[in-house]
Amino acid sequence: MKALIIDDERLARKELINLLKDYSQIEIVGEAANADEAFEMINELHPDLLFLDIQMPGKTGFELLEMLDNVPHVIFTTAYDEFALKAFEVNALDYLLKPIQTERLNESLNKLLKKSEPVKEVAIEDQKKLTLSDQVFVKDGDKCWFVRLSDVRLFESDGNYIKVYFDNNKPMIHKSLNALDEKLDTRSFFRASRKHIVNLSWVESIEPWFNGGLMVKLKGGDKVEVSRRQAAKFKEMMSL
Repeated sequence: MKALIIDDERLARKELINLLKDYSQIEIVGEAANADEAFEMINELHPDLLFLDIQMPGKTGFELLEMLDNVPHVIFTTAYDEFALKAFEVNALDYLLKPIQTERLNESLNKLLKKSEPVKEVAIEDQKKLTLSDQVFVKDGDKCWFVRLSDVRLFESDGNYIKVYFDNNKPMIHKSLNALDEKLDTRSFFRASRKHIVNLSWVESIEPWFNGGLMVKLKGGDKVEVSRRQAAKFKEMMSL
């Protein structure tokens, strides 16, 4: 598992590198002192894991995650216990308090390595397409989630924002539906209309609707209208 350490404190980075020497599964591929430097390295090195500080000069660790289309696994390294707990009160990933304790690091990595699926190699031409197995970072106010796209059943446009439907959550992100549509794998996600993108794996039933359109019911009860313009394409994709 390739790891990138992101921390503005050189000594903190050095200490973590020393602690990680005992873990043969972790390959440290680089260090970054700020979010902008880390952003470039992530796009170049494609790490599987980030050891990420929260408070850094310039952009915070949270702001870095918002810049990424595909978010690797993240373990936060922070001195701010209350801040981390508050920000990740929903779907929290692990975090380590500084100074990092060997026992706590071991616990965190063991948990991560057990549940981690092998990270697949992605062809260069497909790197910008997000598939069901990819994980994304969603931030709405002071709440944050790391969400696997297979768990997102629906994206709904709302002005300059997109409502993301997963579990019982519907956070809003500042992004256009057109921009998101270009990033998603069309084999898994379908642009049903001007306002909606649906996860095809969540489709439960389909029925004819007004003016040649379709009404799609998703697992969980959400209903989405497929426009007449998109109906023929949708039928073809769903083998109707």
